[in-house]
Amino acid sequence: QVQLVESGGGEVQPGGSLRLSCVASRIILSRVTMGWYRQAPGKEREWVATIPSGGTSTYGEAVKGRFTISRDNAKNTVYLQMSSLKPEDTAVYYCNAYSSWGKGTLVTVSS
Repeated sequence: QVQLVESGGGEVQPGGSLRLSCVASRIILSRVTMGWYRQAPGKEREWVATIPSGGTSTYGEAVKGRFTISRDNAKNTVYLQMSSLKPEDTAVYYCNAYSSWGKGTLVTVSS
């Protein structure tokens, strides 16, 4: 069974940056499309970004131009670099592969 462990969340001021990491195990990352999702309090889970095993990454409209998804296949790790953070980016961020999910990491953007 695929295991995904997110880290890197925390509290940051508006305009700040954070980098999230997702370490995958029991999977060959280079062969897998990986995604980041988020869920804000009281809202449904929202797609953030996807990085395919080959090809171009895609982003949700709310984060396009501010977030960058990347992968290090040697480390079996996917990253989400978040810049120009806004209060509305506050959410629990989840990593996804196939039908597997991590437990999430909380990002709070607040002054």
